[in-house]
Amino acid sequence: MMNSPGKGKPVVGIVGGIGSGKSAVSARLGEMGCDVIDCDKLGHAVLEDEQVRVAIRGRWGAGVFLHSGEVSRDALGERVFSDPAELKALGEIMYPRIRERIIERIAAGLAGPCLAVVIDAAVLFEAGWDDLCSHVVFVDAPAEERFARVRRGRGWDYQKFQAREKLQIPLDIKRHRCCYTASNSSSISHLHEECDRVLRQIIRG
Repeated sequence: MMNSPGKGKPVVGIVGGIGSGKSAVSARLGEMGCDVIDCDKLGHAVLEDEQVRVAIRGRWGAGVFLHSGEVSRDALGERVFSDPAELKALGEIMYPRIRERIIERIAAGLAGPCLAVVIDAAVLFEAGWDDLCSHVVFVDAPAEERFARVRRGRGWDYQKFQAREKLQIPLDIKRHRCCYTASNSSSISHLHEECDRVLRQIIRG
């Protein structure tokens, strides 16, 4: 991780396992006055780039496109999440372009009145974006709770949950690489308390 270029204003990455509650933590930090960068949304925007579409069509063919010409995220996901090599190929197309947009958003956030800039990115470490952060927070939750959340929210079975998790850096390694941990194994009010505590610690330095 590099030092934040914002003269003391933190740039905070949020990571954790699938279903850990990264978005809930980011949302809370946004309520507290942070500028939140949603990297999923940036990724969706990058898929609108014509050069990206050409690269995706060249690699995976017309079958991952809708009749409208837009990329079908579901069809593309079926191709890449079943093969680490294909996922790596997609990352090589997407990650540099998303990174450019993250850097633009960080600069805008640091120039504004926010307490900190927050990067909500499930693949922060995998994509190498952690070097843009001054701090990284690990959102911790038991595997059974995380699976229950994605089963309710996304309709995943346990096999899919395990397969997707294996494509990411192991959680113990992610946890070890983080400066702070926020527990999300209880109520939403407890999670908010955890976010409040972590942000206070980060701002105090």
